[in-house]
Amino acid sequence: MSSTLQSISFLLSFLAFTFLGIAQKNDSLLNLDRIYVSKEFKSDRLAPLFWVEDGNAFVTIEKSENGNDQLIKYRSKDYKSDVYLSTEKLTSNGVNLKIEDFSLSPDGSKVMIFTNSSRVWRTNSKGDFWVYDFDTDKLKKLGKDFSPSSLMFAKFSDNNQFVAYVKDFNIYKENFKTGEITPLTTDGTGAIINGTFDWVYEEEFGVRDGFTWSPDASKIAFWQLDASEIGTFYMINNTDSVYAEPISVQYPKAGFNPSSAKLGLINTKTSEINWIPVPGDPAQHYLPAMQWVNKDVLLIQQMNRKQNELNVYTYRPSSNKLRKIYTETEDTWVDLRYPDIASNHWGNNDQLIVDNGKSFLRMTENDGWRHMYKISLETGKKTLVTPGNYDVAAYYQTNAENLYIVASPNNATQRYLYSVPLNGAGKLTRITPAAFGGVNSYDVSLNGEYAIHKFTDVNTPNTLSLVSLPKHKTIQKLVDNKQLKNRLKSLAIPETSFFKVTTKEGIVMDGRMTKPLNFNESKKYPVLFHVYGEPWGVVATDQWIGLYEIYMAQKGFVVINIDNRGTPSLKGSEWRKSIYQKLGVLNSRDQALAAQKVLKTYNFLDKDRVNVWGWSGGGSMTQNLLFRYPEIYKTGVAVAGVANQLLYDNIYQERYMGLPNEDKDKFIEGSPITYAKNLKGNLLLIHGTGDDNVHYQNMELLVNELIRNNKEFEMMAYPNRSHGIYEGQGTSLHLYTLITNYFLKHNKFDNN
Repeated sequence: MSSTLQSISFLLSFLAFTFLGIAQKNDSLLNLDRIYVSKEFKSDRLAPLFWVEDGNAFVTIEKSENGNDQLIKYRSKDYKSDVYLSTEKLTSNGVNLKIEDFSLSPDGSKVMIFTNSSRVWRTNSKGDFWVYDFDTDKLKKLGKDFSPSSLMFAKFSDNNQFVAYVKDFNIYKENFKTGEITPLTTDGTGAIINGTFDWVYEEEFGVRDGFTWSPDASKIAFWQLDASEIGTFYMINNTDSVYAEPISVQYPKAGFNPSSAKLGLINTKTSEINWIPVPGDPAQHYLPAMQWVNKDVLLIQQMNRKQNELNVYTYRPSSNKLRKIYTETEDTWVDLRYPDIASNHWGNNDQLIVDNGKSFLRMTENDGWRHMYKISLETGKKTLVTPGNYDVAAYYQTNAENLYIVASPNNATQRYLYSVPLNGAGKLTRITPAAFGGVNSYDVSLNGEYAIHKFTDVNTPNTLSLVSLPKHKTIQKLVDNKQLKNRLKSLAIPETSFFKVTTKEGIVMDGRMTKPLNFNESKKYPVLFHVYGEPWGVVATDQWIGLYEIYMAQKGFVVINIDNRGTPSLKGSEWRKSIYQKLGVLNSRDQALAAQKVLKTYNFLDKDRVNVWGWSGGGSMTQNLLFRYPEIYKTGVAVAGVANQLLYDNIYQERYMGLPNEDKDKFIEGSPITYAKNLKGNLLLIHGTGDDNVHYQNMELLVNELIRNNKEFEMMAYPNRSHGIYEGQGTSLHLYTLITNYFLKHNKFDNN
């Protein structure tokens, strides 16, 4: 009996040890629950901050000891802090305000808190605004008689007496002291839009806030859009009630006119509106930017419908005089905003004013590179600020002598901060230390002496620090992601490396490769190409690869990202602009030829197990690759892709393809649906039925075409999910489980 017990005890101990060993071993491997359900790998974020005292300090949001929001002020030079606005001061009826964003009045006497927000298209830009007044020590809600969560873009006048905001497509002025509310426009209906923008202006020009106070508070300059002629697209909500509910979106598709746009000046005392005489047909141009230079000069930007001409005007309200000071044209398109991993795609399109208000800075590609020019407001004279054969990725606040830019002259996968003289006579000086080899971006203070530095590379999640400039001395780490980094140390991390591939057409592309664990070059591995390939994004960059790429490499795939021509890589204008009127054709050919070369170069890649996937533009690319090059790609997952270019919005599609009434054949040639009949491999289509960006209509029409040609495929529709397919409990886990299992099902791992 004793011997039996000893045997059982030994067996139990052995099993416990074995299971413990398995558990410990498996702890080094990811699973989808660990990525998308648990908070094990949660990434820290920096709360919104506001530079004050010309950049010598900043204010940010932090939690108090009782867990409520408060504002803390930090001195830039040494990170010493004090409470700027305590949680006790932000309490109304016993409830502490949750601070989603905030701003300060021009004189710093008031703080405006944005809270209780609701979503408008991509972001939560509608909500409640509260103001704390340091002079009176009181907290006050703006528009207190209006319905909750209904105000947008509240901002102080420069004289600190008034606040203006948008409600229901109209602009209102509120006297801060008396609480008197005055409607400054009254014709806003949704068809007429005052002080904000329609869907496509927000999506493609990155603008939401459509009004601005003059420096003397006597006027408000604003946009008015007339969307009454815009086609309405309907999405159907089938899940929230017994009867389906249509959801309407004003959405101008390619070939259809945009909203007509005009600019007005409101006299804030009389509410009288004076319309600025911008020339041209209001429905055949875009007005993507307007800013005050001083109290009597507005800088206005206008683009034509084809977006190959940009005009910049100065307008003087005192004389009602509009003067064109600058014109920029391209045979392809003029970029108003320059998409890059180092810049923010969202915000206003204002130019940086320099030389004490005498000049502005413009990033342009007229000389074959993306360069900075200084433009005189008086004469329009151009001065090249960044001479040399390299591209500027982004630019930041300047002092009187120098401009800070982000560039990477020798490696398009990376980004670094440089300084260059504003007069154009000096050389480029690198500011980012050599230790930060990867992607670096900055939020530079008003005086140019401090910055929030964000750093990442393929092995490092975002790290943010307060630094002094130009010596780039670290004053304080703000976000170190210690918990995430420590958890990553417990994982078996696959190796990621960079390579270049030259196609048979002589095109040299950057690539990034993540290999499976315990990689053996003598074995054959399935390859998973992750693609985007359009003018609004890059994938083969030296920044944190993310958990899903690690996970798929752990599952046995070689994961490869390649950037083709047409992507915003720092390789000169010809690289980026060669895709004009060839979207879907040139970029998919580059990808396919690169894949062919990679498969020939690396013997460990299995030509019979070639997979591809992508989202949005990457979904379109995935469809094009499977349909156009079925001899290369065997399995693909296309998420939220544009199947027919004529179904996408006019600003984006016409920018890169021209106008359908002139070149409709090019839209058809570039559309995946045109070649759906060639499908031979495995295809999984995924789309959200509530996608207001790339409409579910794209998937349904592609499905019809595949059916018509008797092509087998699989599909998944996510009810009421938007373009990001994240709404609803369990959605992300379900989505990535679906994608992963599809690839696992169609790839054999017997030899691995």
